[in-house]
Amino acid sequence: MKRSRILLLAPTLILAYLAMAALWAWVSFDAALASVPVPQLAPLSQRQSAILLRVEAPGFFGHYGLSIGTGQGLATISSAVARDVFLQRGQLDGVRGALQSMYQRVFACCKRIDLGRDVMALVIDARLTKHELLARYTASVYMGTHQGRQLRGLPQAAQAHLGKPLEAATEHEFVTLVAMIKAPNQFHPVRDPAALAQRSRRIEALLSGACKPDGWFDTDFDACDTTAPR
Repeated sequence: MKRSRILLLAPTLILAYLAMAALWAWVSFDAALASVPVPQLAPLSQRQSAILLRVEAPGFFGHYGLSIGTGQGLATISSAVARDVFLQRGQLDGVRGALQSMYQRVFACCKRIDLGRDVMALVIDARLTKHELLARYTASVYMGTHQGRQLRGLPQAAQAHLGKPLEAATEHEFVTLVAMIKAPNQFHPVRDPAALAQRSRRIEALLSGACKPDGWFDTDFDACDTTAPR
């Protein structure tokens, strides 16, 4: 009997947790956003935006924060910005800060199935325009380290790894930056240039239409490996 009651109570507790997380994110939005300034805003060209979205969130402009229907997993741009603003870099105080600490602990424990983070993505998608979200993601996405310094955003990565502003990057150079986003300290131009080159080739094959992701959660693009035996 106790077990059946627990099973009946569990969905109610989960819904209550998600409702509380959504309400907290909504009322804390302005303070959380202000606590996480972006390093440098740099608008992407139309082609650069198309490349970034094709790889990271193909359905970005057609959803309300999350989607598993048109891309490789959950829509990573909204989720990444929500994670950055609400859970990772900013720190609130008072009651809002205490709740934030709780959500941070839950996220640290259960990153892949943290529905709290997911409802925060819905909130941030409702509070910012798509273009604001994209600009913030471009300026703040974690791009690994360079000479002991943490890089934030594609503009910093372009200066560090290409030695030029982002707007001056060639399409191939921009693809290499996008290729790093998945795991920037793994797909690194100094630490493992071969792995970065392979992922860049796969993305270029994807962009050309020569291949497509194998399902919702395929972010490796194995079918796009032009060096693999046929």
